[in-house]
Amino acid sequence: MSGLKRIERVFENGLFASRWLLAPFYVGLIAAIGLLLIVFVREFFHAVPQIWVMSVEEAILNVLTLLDLALAANLILVVILAGYESFVSKIDTEGHEDRPAWMGTTTFSGLKLKLYASIVAISGIQLLKAFMGVGGEPVPKEELMWMTIIHFAFVVTAVLSALTDYLSARGSKGSAS
Repeated sequence: MSGLKRIERVFENGLFASRWLLAPFYVGLIAAIGLLLIVFVREFFHAVPQIWVMSVEEAILNVLTLLDLALAANLILVVILAGYESFVSKIDTEGHEDRPAWMGTTTFSGLKLKLYASIVAISGIQLLKAFMGVGGEPVPKEELMWMTIIHFAFVVTAVLSALTDYLSARGSKGSAS
């Protein structure tokens, strides 16, 4: 093996090993789920003593807040598992009865769509909470308008991304035949 080939191999092995620099990001995201869990528990136990005196709107707001936190935690978990498997290393859980069906099969495109769907759902919940006007002061009309525009932008982005992925997959199938 020539000296240049050896240098190239060392360089390429270094590039390949650099994927492990992503591992601390996933550990940090696991800690972020822990933070969301703490907030979830705090919100839940804050609502429980008030259950007999809260209005329907307040109950809905509390449930939507918990749902929002659960969706955010689910999103983070999907990013951790799919991202780690896509970019760092395969997770050896084959045959485990609790292994999610999508694990190991989610492409970057699929992960992106899951991310957009979660963002749209979280944005929708925030918008619904604002429209309901529960949880404090009424939201000014201009702020509601901007929240709606931003939510719509998320929806359009998700739809366009899905359409782009669909057309790209369809085009690559056509060129393979």
